[in-house]
Parts: sequence; C-alpha cells; structure tokens
Amino acid sequence: MQNKLKVSVNSFSYKRGIPVDKSGNGGGFVFDCRSIHNPGKYDEYKKLTGKDKEVISFLEKDGMITIFLNDVISIVSKSVDVYIQRDFTDLMVSFGCTGGRHRSVYCAEHLALFLRNKYSIEVELTHQEQASW
Repeated sequence: MQNKLKVSVNSFSYKRGIPVDKSGNGGGFVFDCRSIHNPGKYDEYKKLTGKDKEVISFLEKDGMITIFLNDVISIVSKSVDVYIQRDFTDLMVSFGCTGGRHRSVYCAEHLALFLRNKYSIEVELTHQEQASW
C-alpha cells in the first residue's frame, strides 16, 4: 500500500523564525528570498502581499525571482520524485524573507501551484504571517 506524499509549503518572516516541521521528521528545505529586490521598501507595496498583481509585476520585472524559483523548482522536484519512489509521506519547503509578506509569499504560491500541476500529491500551503496582513 502506497502512502501519498504531502508537501507543506510555507512562507515566513525571518524576524519570527523558521516554521517548525509538524510531521516529526525535523527538516525540509528553507529558501532565503532576501536577495530578491524587496517591494516592502516602497510605500505603494507595503500593505499588499506577494499575491497582489502590483507586487507580482514588481517582483517579475528584473527577472531575478524567476531565476531563483527555477532553481528551487529543480531542487524540490528531484526530491519529490525520490520521496514518491521511496514512499515517504512528508516534505516541508519554506520560503523566508524580511516580513514574510511579499517575496516569500510569491515564491510559496508559485511552488505550490507548480507541485499541484505536476504531481498527484497533497500540497498544503501556509503563509505564517497572514494573520498580520
């Protein structure tokens, strides 16, 4: 009997700390989005999130986030393939940035969408800082 893999995808703020792996496996991937230009430094984006079209346009303008995500997707996909083969049940992937509102949210949203479209697995998406929006 094959167990179905669940991938937990998180966005978070480094100010509040890296999310804890609730599966009991103690780990997963943590990607630091702080090298990507921060829309949170500009007043017009401060109250928006990585799900808003204005922030998405800002992040995609210079192409850095696309390069970053392509690399992340490559790494995570390889692990998901192996996890499915080995009948593992849990993988955690977290994206952090300064406030957990723009860059990390964008990346978590895009990875979750990619995984849902490519694999027949459960994808759980959580934005740790959502309560403060």
